[in-house]
Amino acid sequence: MNKKVLTLLCVLVFLLAAASSYYFFSQQTPAGIKLATSIGDPSLKAKVNNDYQALEFDPNQPKTETCPLTGVKYGKDQEKWWQSHRPMGVMIENHFDARPQSGINAADVTYEAIAEGGITRTMNVFYCQDAGIIGPVRSARTYFLDYISEYGDNPLYAHVGGANSPGPANALGQITDYGWTGYNDLNQFSIGFPVFYRDQTRLGHDAATEHTMYSVTTKLWNVGKERGLTNVDKNAKAWNTNFVPYKFETSSGNRPASQVIGIPWSGDNYSVTWTYNPKDDLYYRKNAGQPHIDRDTHKQLSTRNVIVLFEDESHAPDGYENNAHMLYGTKGSGKALIFKNGKESKATWKKADRTSRTILTDASGVEIKFTPGKLWFEILGIGSDVNVQ
Repeated sequence: MNKKVLTLLCVLVFLLAAASSYYFFSQQTPAGIKLATSIGDPSLKAKVNNDYQALEFDPNQPKTETCPLTGVKYGKDQEKWWQSHRPMGVMIENHFDARPQSGINAADVTYEAIAEGGITRTMNVFYCQDAGIIGPVRSARTYFLDYISEYGDNPLYAHVGGANSPGPANALGQITDYGWTGYNDLNQFSIGFPVFYRDQTRLGHDAATEHTMYSVTTKLWNVGKERGLTNVDKNAKAWNTNFVPYKFETSSGNRPASQVIGIPWSGDNYSVTWTYNPKDDLYYRKNAGQPHIDRDTHKQLSTRNVIVLFEDESHAPDGYENNAHMLYGTKGSGKALIFKNGKESKATWKKADRTSRTILTDASGVEIKFTPGKLWFEILGIGSDVNVQ
């Protein structure tokens, strides 16, 4: 075979490969359009009008239907959508190199605690809003399992592997013990592409491979549906049969001019401040002294309620890299601080067991009522200082 023929064949192979690649990826983009139609009910009229694949609903619908996780009111079309699935917790990391993250603002509830080495990690509970692309997704931790277990029977839980050293921090072993493996557990190790995928360029800067795993909320909910987990399970039991919702009340118009909450996470890269804005009754987050911005919406992370839980904090004696895995005393009772409407109040938290709701009460033993909106739980060791100005 002469060189001209060989060269021509190489060119043809290249063109065929390029054409195949183009066809494949053109079918994936915009993936959100496919996801929007996969919900199976055209009457919902949910559309994707963004490049991060989040479903958006008719903004002109009367806001009459209450989200059971946040007390926020949405339209009937959005309620019909969320009633087709169940709550889902997703692990999203907060390593300095993993910022800016995607999707945290769309979570109804966020839990934050140290994973290891002073680096915080969040578990974000999605139900009434669609985030679209979420990540970077990271591994499971045992204390987050205790909190997602509060969201009814068999809540979905998405993560990439997890702590598995024998001992009290063995999150993967606990997932198996709970009967979640292959059912409501959405472990990337067993699901893979295209539900989970790596994007080396999404962060806009160089980052290690562990900071590049992403997914899409609708794809994850679809995996749950394929396993028989919609709003009911395979036995037709509704997810919220044993769910205990929090109580909510409309905020008063008497708001202070400002409030700044300093959360003492370790090191300059992980220090957090929440600054209250009375105009919209929201707390806005800074991380490492900078506004903490969502990768896709370009909006600063915010919440309506900041709840600080003080818990027994220790290192798991499991031998993993100098016992770096953390443990938190999520069950029992302890002190808490509640921040809402620009005001601080002291509280007590109680959680009877893994599946019981964490209930917060005031000094008189009356259950706290939150302001309708996102709840962000900060989990700190007992004796940690929270600076409030």
